[in-house]
Amino acid sequence: MKILDRYLLKSFLGTFASVFVILFFIFILQTVWLFISELAGKDLDFILVLKFLLFAMPRIIPLVLPLSVLLASIMTFGSFAENYEFAAMKSAGISLQRAMRSLSVFILLLSIAAFFFANNVIPYAEYKFINFRKDIAQMKPAMAIAEGQFSDVGSYNIKVEKKEGENGNHLKGVTIHKKAGPFEGSRNVIKAKTGELVSNEKSNILKLVLNDGYYYEDLVPKKFEERKKLPFAKSSFKKYIINLDLAKLNNAGSVDFSINNTNTMLNINELRYTLDSLNKSYHKDVVSFSDNIYMRTGINAFTPKDPTNGKLPMNKPLLSNFKPVEQSTILKVAAGNIVSSTFAIDGTKLEMDYKRKVINSHWIAFYDKFVIAFACILMFFLGAPLGAIIRKGGLGLPIVFAVLIFIIYHFINTFSKKVAQESGMTPFMGCWMATFILTPLALLLTYRATNDISFISMDAITEPLRKTFNKIFKKK
Repeated sequence: MKILDRYLLKSFLGTFASVFVILFFIFILQTVWLFISELAGKDLDFILVLKFLLFAMPRIIPLVLPLSVLLASIMTFGSFAENYEFAAMKSAGISLQRAMRSLSVFILLLSIAAFFFANNVIPYAEYKFINFRKDIAQMKPAMAIAEGQFSDVGSYNIKVEKKEGENGNHLKGVTIHKKAGPFEGSRNVIKAKTGELVSNEKSNILKLVLNDGYYYEDLVPKKFEERKKLPFAKSSFKKYIINLDLAKLNNAGSVDFSINNTNTMLNINELRYTLDSLNKSYHKDVVSFSDNIYMRTGINAFTPKDPTNGKLPMNKPLLSNFKPVEQSTILKVAAGNIVSSTFAIDGTKLEMDYKRKVINSHWIAFYDKFVIAFACILMFFLGAPLGAIIRKGGLGLPIVFAVLIFIIYHFINTFSKKVAQESGMTPFMGCWMATFILTPLALLLTYRATNDISFISMDAITEPLRKTFNKIFKKK
């Protein structure tokens, strides 16, 4: 490796590492903010919080890595151009393509590493992240209940005055409000002196054992006059057991907690196998439903065409052999069958749309592993020539251009994936749409930078304006 290549690589790596650490820290803070309800006030020790963040970190790499490459490229090459280092290189006969050669090799190796990271590390981390959140609820179920305030746990609101024990499983002063449905008028309140949370690592059910308490239930009489008396029922108990679903303890409205969403936890080979199974099941369901609908019609054969003129033979009306009363009954039955078939088709259509959406999401996860690798190369060939053109280093103008380009890329990528998931376009186009749009811009910037042409020629804008104003002044 020559001295120039080492110098360029050293300058780029220093900037890239700094930018990557800063952006990674910013996105980690965003992750903490998204899951703050699961971390704050749950008596989690530092090790558990650290594991939580460690399993959540790999999902940030697809966002941080391309943006870091883009910003580091603009800053590095902008600094070289601003300090006239490129002018010194060109005077020595070294072109921009030659200066980018060593960095291009590094970016290529980085994109290969990004592909293997997306194919192996991210699926494993997603699997561990989802299961770790579930394990926390099983190992420390008391973290879902905070002292001195009502905590929303499934269909109950639970308040405890004090938690004791190694994991906070022993409760004192328990008050429970059972949620009522929208059409239910009864309200249930349970108060107990002590309680205990009992969990099993092999079960998703958490037992809440209450001791020495009372059970209150509001009664809603059928007669409106009696409702003004506000009657209620009261009973006492020595021991009362409530079963709670662990899946609702740490869900916090997040879809990612569901184990059914497995597309992000699979590598390429597993996605291929899963997609093959999903497609076979989808086509099997379509054929089965079509055969079922056909059998409902009662049509077993078609009338053959007349070989002489190609038209169907003229027959008598279909219901001519029936009496008017029988014809009316037949038509009513046929109308009922049509309505029933329409409802069946609509219901099956919704089911098929959902299955198609699941298939599309798996295809999107499949293509995403290749997109992140190509995005690193694309962002380098966008940032490097752009930095050489604008001739500005540091954290001012480069950040503006980098954020603007990345927002455009991220918006197109997110929007096209949503459309592809709804079958508005193919998953391949949905994943690669942003790269297809920005690749011509990267080629244009590289061409103009290597030929010392500014990105926007100001003469093409100012010259027509100058001529117009000259004509106006001459007339005056």
